[in-house]
Amino acid sequence: MTVDQITYLVFGIVLVVALVFDLGLLSKKGQIVSIRSALYQTFFWVGLALAFFVFVWIEKGQQLALEYLSAYLMEWSLSIDNIFVFILIFSAFSVKEKNYGRVLLIGILMAIIFRIIFITVGVALVDKFHWILYVFGVFLVYTGYKMFTAGDEEEFNPQQSKVYLFLKRFLPLVPHDGNGRFVVRENGKPFYTTLFVVVIMLAAIDLVFALDSIPAVMGISRDRLVIYTSNIFAVLGLRSLFFLLRGAVTKFDYLQQGIAIVLVFIGIKMLGEHWINQWISKPIQVMISLGVIMLCISGSIFYSIFINKRGVPPDISDESVS
Repeated sequence: MTVDQITYLVFGIVLVVALVFDLGLLSKKGQIVSIRSALYQTFFWVGLALAFFVFVWIEKGQQLALEYLSAYLMEWSLSIDNIFVFILIFSAFSVKEKNYGRVLLIGILMAIIFRIIFITVGVALVDKFHWILYVFGVFLVYTGYKMFTAGDEEEFNPQQSKVYLFLKRFLPLVPHDGNGRFVVRENGKPFYTTLFVVVIMLAAIDLVFALDSIPAVMGISRDRLVIYTSNIFAVLGLRSLFFLLRGAVTKFDYLQQGIAIVLVFIGIKMLGEHWINQWISKPIQVMISLGVIMLCISGSIFYSIFINKRGVPPDISDESVS
């Protein structure tokens, strides 16, 4: 077997074992996940991702390992940004806390499938049409600018989203959770509950976020292994991160600006790649990218903690911990 085949095999085995462990021990129906349990689960997924980083370093070398770490940190920070939207969705559809874990798990597994398809198509397009990278670069710069300047008035409303309106138009829905079920029968006909709607919305929203994150990862590395594994590890850790941060994520007022700066940086890097490669070696570029990502994300989080820009809206804070 080649080194690539061994690496993919190890990743697949680790992924299956981790999911079996997560499904069997950490996702019991009706179980409320405590902060302590969420902390352990977060350590588990982050530790697994970092262990894979060490494995890639040993098998594939320092440069690819650092590309993987940079991509993972980028995806992980974007995951924190996702959590606020998840909180809004759960609050809008009055999801009971005992159903959080199961709904998140199914939504995230669907998101992984969609991301694999999305990544495969994106990589194939770039392989055939290299100029698409410049389109991605312009898109990232524009997205970063819009994200940096976005205000509170642009807050996401789940019940006015196109996904929910589409489901409402074409599927028979009921305004309750069916006592924890996704489909109920009324008068002999199937109806879809709010839990079903929330699962679909979680997967769809993650796919929208992937429109930013996947081009950003491709700006860090073109290696398929890095793109796939960094995305999947970050998404798998999203559920435990949700339970850990759901009461505090709304306090990260400046995280969005930190992520925006990173997106603009990567976009400019993609646009100027031809000239950058002539002056800066690839290993140095990887180190610079990793440094910028760590500085912007950690800096924006710490700045949010010590500088209260907007405060925490009482209604969001209360709903997110109820």
